[in-house]
Amino acid sequence: MSRPTVTVAIPVLNGGELLIGTLAAIRAQRVDADVEVLVSDSGSTDGSAKRAREYDARVIEIDRSAFSHGATRNLLLAEAQGSHVALLTQDAAPADENWLAQMLGGFEQAADVALVYGPYRARPGASPAVRRELDRWFGSLAAGVERLGPDERDLSPVDLMGRRGFFSDANSCIARSAWERVPFRDIAYAEDRALALDMLRAGYAKVYEPRAAVLHSHDYRAGQRFRRAFDESRGVREVYGWREPATPRYLVSQVRGELGALRREGAGLVTVALAARDQLIRLAGAVLGARSDWLPIAVERRCSLEGTAASRRPRDRAARS
Repeated sequence: MSRPTVTVAIPVLNGGELLIGTLAAIRAQRVDADVEVLVSDSGSTDGSAKRAREYDARVIEIDRSAFSHGATRNLLLAEAQGSHVALLTQDAAPADENWLAQMLGGFEQAADVALVYGPYRARPGASPAVRRELDRWFGSLAAGVERLGPDERDLSPVDLMGRRGFFSDANSCIARSAWERVPFRDIAYAEDRALALDMLRAGYAKVYEPRAAVLHSHDYRAGQRFRRAFDESRGVREVYGWREPATPRYLVSQVRGELGALRREGAGLVTVALAARDQLIRLAGAVLGARSDWLPIAVERRCSLEGTAASRRPRDRAARS
């Protein structure tokens, strides 16, 4: 009897040494399946495509202008040979040799599971603030199966924001048969959140598997943090139709909440002061990103970490119902 095939798929652009670490970690996986590694390279100039082939990856080369988060992942799923497709980013390396087996095990928890995802861990040398942020968020998620009841599938998108609808395709696995029915949307950002929303509404379940971790973290400088928050908030608006409030009361409450959590954790005054600065930068990016459709396209691109502008649409149009 032939062994099943699982595909590990990665969109790549100038992945550098982090990509090499990710590919090596994939090849070290211990799993009872044949593993296909599939890379979509969108015009790397650092030899990423060549290095991927050295790790026996099948490489699809596309023009940089053809890349988008949803469409490129749809391309990878369409080309994959596996019945299940694990998605990583080029800088998300499996934390141990059991990562893929744990991912696949998530599908055994229920027959209707379409999505499995795991946590990020901070890389060695990451700042304490980054480590704390990742540990706090992923530690707040409940392991196991999440689904919507039949009477919940018509809930508005905003009702499924937060932990219940969360999903990350930087560390995930998708049942290809479910994706054939419910593909990624071709949107500028938050394509993974949109996929989870669409899958849940279609009657599928998702699983959070905390044992399937990857090393994936970023120590952003102030400008990068602003732009990252801009992109994330823009994506949340596109998917859920929710805009980060800009009222002084809301902004003060967000800063106080973060600083209060730090003091309860025993953080010192320097840590608290740096966190206050970072929170203000994040809020500025989030407030502006939530209103990116009010900005000239050139300004929107400049505020984006990825240099992208979302599709233009009427200001009062909410997310897809």
